Parts: sequence; structure tokens; C-alpha cells
Amino acid sequence: MSAEKQATELLYDVIKAPLITEKSTMVSEFNQVMFSVATWATKPQIKQAVETLFKVDVTGVNTLIQKGKVKRFRGQVGRRNDTKKAIVTLAEGQSIDVTTGL
Repeated sequence: MSAEKQATELLYDVIKAPLITEKSTMVSEFNQVMFSVATWATKPQIKQAVETLFKVDVTGVNTLIQKGKVKRFRGQVGRRNDTKKAIVTLAEGQSIDVTTGL
């Protein structure tokens, strides 16, 4: 497998899915988009992935890690996985339509 193909596949592993929530629609007014990303992904990797996959210019990336809740599954105590979210700020005049796929 070529190095270029591996790098492209890695970009698809960085971004899992766009987040479509009430908060994500509110931040879209400020030219921002929210994504669920891999927990190992860094801000430069997220920026590169968004710029390459969606062909837009990214001016900033903010990330947060949401700790998994302790819940009960069939009477047993379990714990949900931690998730990482990224709020990506796009350059002025740029946009991403999250309702369509890649």
C-alpha cells in the first residue's frame, strides 16, 4: 500500500462523524462545525483531516474529552467509553454541509 493511500485512510480514521445537536447548530452561526473524532487525534491532525476531506480552510480547532458515564447494563455496573469532540472554526465565507456524506 502506498504511503499516500495510508495517509488518506488515516484522515478518515481521525474524523468519525459530524455532531448534529442543538449546540452544534448554535455554533454554526459563528462559522464553526462540530465533529466526533478519535480520542488519539491531535489538533493538527484534525485540522489536516478537515481541510483535506472537505476542501475548506480551518482557522482554529478546539477539542474536549467527554468522560464516559457509569451506567447499569442488565443489572451490571458498566462504563461508557470516553469520547472526544472537536469544534472546528472555518475561514470567513467557508461552510460544510454536514447533512451530506463524504
